[in-house]
Amino acid sequence: MHISKITKIVISAFLLAVAMTGCGDEKNAAAGNPGAPLTPPSVTSVTPLDASPSVCSTTAIVSATFSKAMNPATLNISTFTLTGTNGASVTGQVGYNSSTNIATFTPAGTLAPTTIFTATITTGAKDTFGNALAANKVWMFTTSTTCPAPPAAFALGAACTFGILGATPVVSNTGITNVTGDVGIWPALSITGFPPGTLTGGIQHPGDSVAQTAQGNLTTAYNNAAAAAGGAVLTADIGGLTLAPGVYKTTSAQPSLGITGNLTLSGNGVYIFQIVSTLTTAAGPGNSKVLLTGGAISHDVFWQVGSSATLGTGSTFAGTIMANASITVGNGATLNGRALAENGAVTLDTNQVNVPVCP
Repeated sequence: MHISKITKIVISAFLLAVAMTGCGDEKNAAAGNPGAPLTPPSVTSVTPLDASPSVCSTTAIVSATFSKAMNPATLNISTFTLTGTNGASVTGQVGYNSSTNIATFTPAGTLAPTTIFTATITTGAKDTFGNALAANKVWMFTTSTTCPAPPAAFALGAACTFGILGATPVVSNTGITNVTGDVGIWPALSITGFPPGTLTGGIQHPGDSVAQTAQGNLTTAYNNAAAAAGGAVLTADIGGLTLAPGVYKTTSAQPSLGITGNLTLSGNGVYIFQIVSTLTTAAGPGNSKVLLTGGAISHDVFWQVGSSATLGTGSTFAGTIMANASITVGNGATLNGRALAENGAVTLDTNQVNVPVCP
């Protein structure tokens, strides 16, 4: 009987210890998991980068990326502010993209030149569980005296007539794709899937001299786009933004670019996007669109991609993609522009490719 009691006591103590250990692990797991209900949100990255000098006042993107989903109602002009050197508040609007956890402050007008600006997100910003930032997030940047001259359109040369241009090993298509321009490849020779794919007003150029010349012109255009000065630093995902003509770029700290939701390019002029690594648009009908308004046209939009580009299924894209490696156009995606790959393949799947008119 005595032994039985001792055994029960030992077992009970053991089970209690296990339970307490489990609770401790659960708490620690919650504390270490950025998305856990009890973990306060934090700001993982900002644009412009803290202490950035010479930020162009006309194209600056003021944004913050959070570690977890935020309550949009708590991100507003009271909790996300921008002030100048003299402490004067900048008038603007605050938007939040729930797909990417990125909040953006959009000034109502052009920022003053040669001015130190301070961006602040207060502890009034809360996540969807009601947890506030542990402390205000503050960063600063300085606008330049003048902005670089707006980029001029640069010639694509023989590549201009191509909707699709690859290098190696193949340009391939699945399904009923239509390209309103030329399709070519060089130095490889293989173009497959036409038919069932069709060309409207275009010609196939499998490894011929026309494709070779186009590839040479593509390299020149790619290098010109990469050398364009004055790029404004982009967030990791630019869905939900409205951008004016200008030069925009990713950095080595955040080399890839995504588009989830609508990206609006507004205004007549040239747009150049310098992307260190990959470009990816969100998959699913309506989940990613590049919209052109205010006189913007697809021929004046250029995407210089350091690696590969992928257009998600059902997405709508605008502009000329100049990728150093490969380009994949997902099922049902629409490309109002060109897919030009310097060193890789181009893969199509039941797409509409509307090639801009060459000037």
